[in-house]
Amino acid sequence: MHTTPASMRKQVIIVGNTNSGKSALFNALCGQDRSIVSGQPGTTTDPVQTTMELIPFGPIVLIDSAGLNDQSALGNERIRKTIMVQRRADAAIYAADPLDFNRDDYHVFRKREMPHILVFSKADMLEEMTREALMQEYPHAVLVSSKTGTGIKALQETVAALLSVQHPDEESLIRGLLSAGDTAIMVVPADSEAPKGRLILPQAAVLRDCLDHNIKTLVCRETELEQALEELKKTDLVITDSQIFGFVNRILPREIPLTSFSMLFARQKGNFTQLVKGAEILRTLPDGGEVLMLEGCTHNHTHEDIGRMQIPDLLRKKTGKSLRFHFYSGYDFPEALSPYCLAIQCGCCMLNKREVGFRLAALERLGIPATNYGMVLAWAYDILDRSLEIFRIPAAR
Repeated sequence: MHTTPASMRKQVIIVGNTNSGKSALFNALCGQDRSIVSGQPGTTTDPVQTTMELIPFGPIVLIDSAGLNDQSALGNERIRKTIMVQRRADAAIYAADPLDFNRDDYHVFRKREMPHILVFSKADMLEEMTREALMQEYPHAVLVSSKTGTGIKALQETVAALLSVQHPDEESLIRGLLSAGDTAIMVVPADSEAPKGRLILPQAAVLRDCLDHNIKTLVCRETELEQALEELKKTDLVITDSQIFGFVNRILPREIPLTSFSMLFARQKGNFTQLVKGAEILRTLPDGGEVLMLEGCTHNHTHEDIGRMQIPDLLRKKTGKSLRFHFYSGYDFPEALSPYCLAIQCGCCMLNKREVGFRLAALERLGIPATNYGMVLAWAYDILDRSLEIFRIPAAR
């Protein structure tokens, strides 16, 4: 819990045309030789990223990308990957070679209305007159030299300022649900997917959030829940892994609120109302319907896997429909969405808020319902109403 996960950091991407000094700038900003620097166009192929501390802002993810005008044999694929990464970035650094600055390309980028900073690299190669002319034309730009280090500190401060003025994310997972002095129980199953010796990210994040807000928290397995309830004088909320929703619901007295880690993350990162509405159409899925399953992380799959095994089996059994499931992992997201009657997103603990927002907006534009793992499992166990009560959002009848 001492290291902020990448999904909870602001993400900054360096973009620009080939040979504009992006990789040298990336190395200078993070203080490491992470990206290959070469005069050969198209040196950077796949995006390269690193986590770092941006003083005085805080933890960020810095991403190097391929040139937006890459004309190599694989140029189109490289540009596609750069655009894919841009959708999850909170801000961009547009690197431009001042001796070969294509203003048209830059203005095309500006039309995307992405928060960004224009950076003229290779400042050590500029004559004074050229420098003054550029800064007069683009007064908010930053001049840097990755070779000499000139302007790097100023750029870091400018990026920090840009991130600081953005609308702050609602970082807390339990904000507005529990208050200081309340007591929560986290039910953590010890199944074959649980990593030995540590909690998985959603569990660790919720626990830390409770500690930060002075909420007393007891962590137990489902087999110890009854005993935990007897020992506590008061329990204000039980948070469980979605896959044991049914088991916990049977044990837990009705007056104690119940929800899941997955639903807390859905509220933090996505359009919660949209996801609730998506769960409400589960009963009307068409026979033979195509369902898009979106897994935020990549891992080995077992017979206990929630997304690949449990949810498909439960939905087929509960609806009696012959549904077909299509799986995408990590940041992969299909370009063609029209075949799908429903999208089911995981808890998104490994995805940042901008990526989740992009996905949900794309689905909503096409009228494709979307929901998440926790809501599907709550619906399958007939406890969707109960699991939503703590959020004060009743499920539709």
